[in-house]
Amino acid sequence: MGFGTAFAIYFIIWWVALFVVLPFGLRTQYEAGEVVPGTVASAPANFSLWRVVLRTTLVSGVVFAAYLGLTMYFGYTMEDLMALAPDFSY
Repeated sequence: MGFGTAFAIYFIIWWVALFVVLPFGLRTQYEAGEVVPGTVASAPANFSLWRVVLRTTLVSGVVFAAYLGLTMYFGYTMEDLMALAPDFSY
């Protein structure tokens, strides 16, 4: 696997992990009891972008390492990995 391919796969995993990690630890303004006028009550109270980026990078690093281990070291192909998924064709 070339560097470009590995980077593209990591970027896709990172982007999906971002939306998985984003709601973790979220505290809304309503829950904090401090709704800023002009915003919705469900807006984050104390949003930290760097914390979300760090969590996303850690999660995606673990997932990418698992993918890399399965494909490079154990010899699984994408077809083998897809065969593990359940078949939803009815």
